[in-house]
Amino acid sequence: MGLGLLLLPAVLALLCGREAECTAGFIKSPLSEVGLTGEAVELHCEAIGRPIPEIQWWFEADYSNNESFSQLWDGAREERVQINATYVFHATSSLYLTSLIPEDSGTYECRASNDPDRNHLTKIPRIKWIRSQANVMVIDHPDIMTNAVYMTENTMILTCNLSANSFVSGHRWLKGGKVLKEDKDTSNIMTYNVSGLPEEGSGQYICEFLTTPNVSKVVNVSVSPQVHHYKATEHGNEGDTGVLTCKSSSFPPVTDWSWYIVSPNGVEAIGNGSSDRYVIKSSGNQTVLRIHNLDIENDQHDYTCNGTNELGAKGDVVHLHVRSRLAALWPFLGIVGEVVVLVTIIFIYEKRRKPDEVCEDEDSATGALKSNSGANHDTLRQRNSN
Repeated sequence: MGLGLLLLPAVLALLCGREAECTAGFIKSPLSEVGLTGEAVELHCEAIGRPIPEIQWWFEADYSNNESFSQLWDGAREERVQINATYVFHATSSLYLTSLIPEDSGTYECRASNDPDRNHLTKIPRIKWIRSQANVMVIDHPDIMTNAVYMTENTMILTCNLSANSFVSGHRWLKGGKVLKEDKDTSNIMTYNVSGLPEEGSGQYICEFLTTPNVSKVVNVSVSPQVHHYKATEHGNEGDTGVLTCKSSSFPPVTDWSWYIVSPNGVEAIGNGSSDRYVIKSSGNQTVLRIHNLDIENDQHDYTCNGTNELGAKGDVVHLHVRSRLAALWPFLGIVGEVVVLVTIIFIYEKRRKPDEVCEDEDSATGALKSNSGANHDTLRQRNSN
């Protein structure tokens, strides 16, 4: 809940005191707008009172001679009018007018009332509707000439030229909602250098002239698909599901994806339904091929993914390596085999040792003990003589 909603009870108490009823009053009035043909404007109105007042929207055209207002409702003007209202704590209402045409110019009036007889057909309400007006002026969208020129294979210059003699306070270049460049130049011509072609640099750029209101136009930098595999080699175990992925980040998006299997027998197209084991899911700039129940003999091949858009086609190759189910056991079996070989060598060596080598070892041990014993006796005699 915002701070404004928290303060509403205090504002209502200040205006109405402890009275059970309080006439409607505006806390936010609609603001006048200037819109361009084909675009949209929004008007917003808020009112408080006890009970919560009702809000209505009315319109009087600039070209009208009888100075009469007509009520607007949600869905009017061939669904171009949208009205959203809420009545929680107080009344709020927003009027959205889309796909503007010159005939939409005029005075828009927000009316509010909480009189019980406000909509009665015969009774005159005790309290009149309160009114707040805003003017909407619709002007023709000025023409913007665009141009795109390649400077090198990887760079391009985009140009926008505003034909109308409008006061320009600056320029702005955008792509994907992100501001790429902004300045305060007052020229009717703006340029932008695109790099990273043909892949990262492609896309939809917007050149925007900061006028009243702002005017803009989309400049498309289009290239053929730049298809790349997610991994050059994918691995899968026999009997499991293999997943191969290709993607293209270029503009315009890929409209058609296709997969092919490259085997010693030739190139064969893969499609959904060509086999129960193949499932292809493609969405925009990505395609995924799933191969169920992998077979080491039949599925270990190269696979080609192809992407096509209005400017051409391009593909890439993914290799699928299928491992045996016993593949995970090979390292363990290798270690066990090494241990067995090592134990066998030690056992054979011990069995083949010569008997005389054993005797020599025993004689050497006995001699060492005797020499140690003699040395001990000599030491003892020397101590006794002292």
